[in-house]
Amino acid sequence: MSSPATDRTVGVLLPRDLPADRILPYARRAEELGFGALWVVEDLGFRGGIAQAAAVLASTDRIRVGIGLLPAGARNVAFAALEIASLAQLFPGRADVAVGHGMPDWMRSVGQWPRSPLALLREYVDALRALLRGELTQRRGQYVHLDGVQLDPSALPDVVPDILAGVRGPKSLALSGEVADGTVLAEPVAPEYARAALGHIAAGRPHRLVAYNIASVDADPLTALAAARPGLEWIGEPDWHAHIAPLPFADELVALRSGCASREEFARRMPDGWVARLAVAGSPEEARARLDGLRAAGVTDTMLAPVGPDPVEALESLATVLGA
Repeated sequence: MSSPATDRTVGVLLPRDLPADRILPYARRAEELGFGALWVVEDLGFRGGIAQAAAVLASTDRIRVGIGLLPAGARNVAFAALEIASLAQLFPGRADVAVGHGMPDWMRSVGQWPRSPLALLREYVDALRALLRGELTQRRGQYVHLDGVQLDPSALPDVVPDILAGVRGPKSLALSGEVADGTVLAEPVAPEYARAALGHIAAGRPHRLVAYNIASVDADPLTALAAARPGLEWIGEPDWHAHIAPLPFADELVALRSGCASREEFARRMPDGWVARLAVAGSPEEARARLDGLRAAGVTDTMLAPVGPDPVEALESLATVLGA
């Protein structure tokens, strides 16, 4: 395994609810520990993805910063291109951007859920890439309308960032394989889910696969599993079915959730073996083996989501997976 200073395959997620005064120390510590990337999230009601990415990039020197994800319905594509080009120009080669549908309920709550999410995403990614390349762009699509829009040469980045798609449904995954430079999979990502997703993506050119996973590492594996368990309480809900369906215990998991009165009860009752399959959790050696399994399944970038009361402190234990 490559050294922490050069290994870009393992990174961390910035917790969406981290107190504001801890965001930059968290990012700087992640870089010091040798993580190759840090991804920020843009969830409705929390913090904006572009603002977070800009702050993290400005306060660090090396770490690659991803935004996962920007909902296509939330920003006019031309103005999104301005923001992304600025990040890429100011911090060349260090920015990745994922766009996607956004959570349907969130997008409906702000009146921005399209009749055809697939059509919007296709048009958006195509136009965004054209703009970032400096092309004079004409689009009269179902959703994206551009009449001779072009970025000024002074605003064009030397390195156009990868545009990834954060999606999960089979049709959306296939679209990502057609139009995007990579796909971002939300947690949990087991090797079985990664392989199933790649089967739908079926990209005909190099295509990154970024996987988010709840993570907890401790010398005592049972302590690590116990810490990871609350982070998995959502996976029994219908929106997460695609993540679970390829697993051999999928039917048992669905049955367990249906028999539990709450997500918290479901998380408590999950067998340790399931937690170990659904998170990067255990001893450092077990966590490294889990990362190896994800790489073998086609994951190019794994982003670890720390758990516990102190995310900055959790970075220290997660960094043990970067050792030789």
